[in-house]
Amino acid sequence: MANTSGLYGYYDVNPMRRSIMTFNIDDGFPEAIVRGYRSGILTPADYANLTQCESLEDMKLHLASTDYGDFLQNEPSPIHTTTIAEKCTQKLIEEFQYVRANCFEPLSTFLDYISFLGCLSQEDLNEMNIELIRNTLYKAYLQDFYRYCQVLGGDTAEVMGEILQFEADRRAINITINSFGTELRKEEREALYPNFGLLYPEGTKKLGQADRVDQVKDIVDTFSNYGRLFDESGHNSDKSLEDAFFAYEVKLNQLSFDRQMQYGVFYAYIKLKEQEIRNLVWIAECISQQLKSKINNYIPIFKD
Repeated sequence: MANTSGLYGYYDVNPMRRSIMTFNIDDGFPEAIVRGYRSGILTPADYANLTQCESLEDMKLHLASTDYGDFLQNEPSPIHTTTIAEKCTQKLIEEFQYVRANCFEPLSTFLDYISFLGCLSQEDLNEMNIELIRNTLYKAYLQDFYRYCQVLGGDTAEVMGEILQFEADRRAINITINSFGTELRKEEREALYPNFGLLYPEGTKKLGQADRVDQVKDIVDTFSNYGRLFDESGHNSDKSLEDAFFAYEVKLNQLSFDRQMQYGVFYAYIKLKEQEIRNLVWIAECISQQLKSKINNYIPIFKD
């Protein structure tokens, strides 16, 4: 029995109860729910139809034929991109709440970590002192969530370990690059890096001393395979580094569904739906602004 303190107080987790024989007793039903939700993620055919829409009303009609159903039927015309984003997010929250209402410990605590993530990423706060607080909180959140997943053990620890290590590394890289040209001192920057990940500790120590983007690329090339993400977002590409990170994140989360009886699918589903919503917003904006030449620059999900 493991007794560990975290964001949600002390939690008792017995790794033995995560065996294949016992998983279905408490966790089989919510896992079945989320795998059912996964089947409703938009398909390549859906995206092909959406990118051919001439107006947001056309987009609304096509979405009505998917798992989104009639979620926009009561919205007055003309419909706006912000409305699509809000209603998609509301639907995702309702799905999450339904899963959360049908689970037991330790899955309920695992899902609480996911909902805490939503609170932290809800707003973009740009003032330096507020940004420092937000990044400090996010660091504590990631470290505690990672520790909790390792306590759970088994396939959950392995699947979530890889996903959260990437998130920690992405945070370290983004904090480094975004600090260039600001008042953030190098020692303050380094204090914001999570204390785990593929880059930790040697890579993050070097990131703490970097002054240019090309130095960041050289560092991550040495300690991970993230260097190719910089290459994908080079000068001759329409893809930004953020886009490359999102695409890599989608790949990791998709792989989670190949593993049975582990909690990674719950986290992965939320992250994939968040990307789907970003895709829909991108397509809607391109339609609204008549930028059809860029409409296919979304991040594919389950494209194979």
